[in-house]
Amino acid sequence: MELEGQWWKEQLAGDIYHALRYKELRLPVYKGQSPQLNLRRYFADLIAIVSNRFRLCPSARHLAVYLLDLFMDRYDISVQQLHLVALSCLLLASKFEEREDRVPKLETLNSLGCMSSMNLVLTKQGLLHMELLLLETFHWNLYLPTAAHFIEYYLSIAVTETDLHDGWPMVCLEKTMLYMTKYADYFLEVSLQDHAFLRFAPSLVAAACVASSRVILRLSPSWPPRLQRLTAYTWEQLLPCVEKLLMAHDSDVKEANKQKCQQLQQPSLQPGQAVFPAQNQNVTITQYIHRPALQYTQQSCQPVLVSAHGPSAYLTHAASRHTSSASSHGQAQPQTMSVPLDTKMNIPNRPYQVTSVYPCTAPCFDR
Repeated sequence: MELEGQWWKEQLAGDIYHALRYKELRLPVYKGQSPQLNLRRYFADLIAIVSNRFRLCPSARHLAVYLLDLFMDRYDISVQQLHLVALSCLLLASKFEEREDRVPKLETLNSLGCMSSMNLVLTKQGLLHMELLLLETFHWNLYLPTAAHFIEYYLSIAVTETDLHDGWPMVCLEKTMLYMTKYADYFLEVSLQDHAFLRFAPSLVAAACVASSRVILRLSPSWPPRLQRLTAYTWEQLLPCVEKLLMAHDSDVKEANKQKCQQLQQPSLQPGQAVFPAQNQNVTITQYIHRPALQYTQQSCQPVLVSAHGPSAYLTHAASRHTSSASSHGQAQPQTMSVPLDTKMNIPNRPYQVTSVYPCTAPCFDR
């Protein structure tokens, strides 16, 4: 589903967008019932690290994480096999979204530093077997829209000269658009870190990323009529997702400031220690949100044994939940997967810190 060039500026942009919106109505239902759900964040970060290393497009990264979520939701996978599953999802997504010359090669994957640190060696036979199992699980259909497929279309009109910054006309539209793109990309990555965002439609998550960026950049109105017409989402529909994104932003800002203060108190930095940009001001979530966050409930499940090959301030409006109709391809309970794996793996004891990879808390600009 690779979209050549800036498709959102072409003549068929409207048709492509409506085709994506039509397809997202038929996405498989995600239940959040994987027994390894607590490891989901670690493997989503692993996919992000490897995709950044190969400079894959955001749509490939998001599709890979989505494939991993759906696969974990259907199977009870051992921890040792999750590395192979995650990297196989990334390879499939890159083959679907990227050009052939940009797809990671097996030798290059095995040479990565993160692979050696985990004592992980991939084999051609193991990858082919896992890719086949993934394709059979999804009925050979990888046309699954994610938020990354919608974000560029929304960003095309996210900022205009009629917008106000802190109640004043903008001096530099280009600079505002640059910061809007950076913040939208950051919020897009935030949506990958928590499986709770899967209960929202991908197009709604993309619209919420744009809305959250406008809130952080203090642009008014926060959700102008032109964006409402383009996305077909009202502010009330976006509010639950926007709240979660802004909470994550507030948490990242506090963590970055905390680590910055710790570094200033130390005479020297330790090797490999991350350096975070300074923030112009401390941001608190109470500036944006005046009601508690929504909780995501996880369903319980009973695993079933199968064969090795598997199945052939700002936010003051009342919120309303947006529910998209979806059809599921096989709504069985998670199944126990047993796949031959010629690898040795070691998962670190500590969770991976996303803030050390994504420079997410970009400073606000001056008008």
